[in-house]
Amino acid sequence: MGLDLLKLSFPWSRYSKKLMAKIENPRCAGIFTQAEAEARDMRLAEGAAGDIALGNAVRLYWLVDRDDGLIVDAKFQVYGQSALIGAAEAVCELLVGKNYDQAKRISADLIDSQLRDRVGHSAFPNETYPHLNLVLEAIEIAAEQCTDLPLPNTYVAPPMPTELGEVLEGGYPGWEEMDIEKKLAVIEDVLNRDIRPYIALDAGGVRVLNLLNNCEVIIAYEGSCTSCYSSVGATLSFIQ
Repeated sequence: MGLDLLKLSFPWSRYSKKLMAKIENPRCAGIFTQAEAEARDMRLAEGAAGDIALGNAVRLYWLVDRDDGLIVDAKFQVYGQSALIGAAEAVCELLVGKNYDQAKRISADLIDSQLRDRVGHSAFPNETYPHLNLVLEAIEIAAEQCTDLPLPNTYVAPPMPTELGEVLEGGYPGWEEMDIEKKLAVIEDVLNRDIRPYIALDAGGVRVLNLLNNCEVIIAYEGSCTSCYSSVGATLSFIQ
């Protein structure tokens, strides 16, 4: 990671609106102390990356359930560029409700997809990816402090919340006039953007088999989803 890249500033015009909102109004900024963790009977895990002397540093604080490795709350402190604030805020929101094993599978692309205003337009400029990588490094360090905690063989974590986009009055524009191939392409796009990245954190997948009567989507589960009882509960509801 080059020092010059970490010291670059980024014009607001290149950030997504969702990213701007996270930077201007971070809700997860702060710390947890060991005393707070003990009072809630939680494991305190901390992950730090970067160097203030080099211009950018981030520290994550997790409260982790000792019984199942679930991250029940997360906060952050950062010093550096605004992109680092947005990345840390987005990550803390992603982490809550996931266990430490799932946390290690969060990627820069997943963070970016959380904050995109529209499909195909990145939330973060390419030059900010070193800042995203700092946050991912901090996640790895915090997760390593939890590896002695048990993970149930049948743990179930519902897909992480995501912005599903604007609900369009009257349905998707031009849907009725589309042929079956175009309709399936629209469905695949929604799955790729809003569903697959999240169930992939649990090594699961979903495949579209057919579209019937313009409104009934036939799917097949793949990976861990085939044996997870959440596949007919939280996961299915999220897909619907």
